Amino acid sequence: NHCFPPGRRVQSSKLGPTPPRLLTEEEYRLQGEVETRKALAELRSFCQSPDFSAWSTVSRIQSPKRFADFVGGASHVTPSEVSVHEREFGLESLFIDEQLFEEDDDDEEEEE
Repeated sequence: NHCFPPGRRVQSSKLGPTPPRLLTEEEYRLQGEVETRKALAELRSFCQSPDFSAWSTVSRIQSPKRFADFVGGASHVTPSEVSVHEREFGLESLFIDEQLFEEDDDDEEEEE
């Protein structure tokens, strides 16, 4: 027999582990931004270290100047890439998604 302190309940093993709390959309976006910035800083730091083989890396990439600019501190994305991303995944796409879902909802109501 195992002893447990008074007042402490033992969780039944039948219940299993409690599922993790899901992130809200805002928490997910924020965590993505934070982790991306952290990973880019680590990559930039590694590329500036003496262990990094710059010549072999540069010989295998499509845009050596862009890569060199990134290692020197420039953004990893261009303004045009940001614009395309905003169009595809930003507020405009959310508005379009909402319209599509609203149309689907209308169809379902008519079927009932």
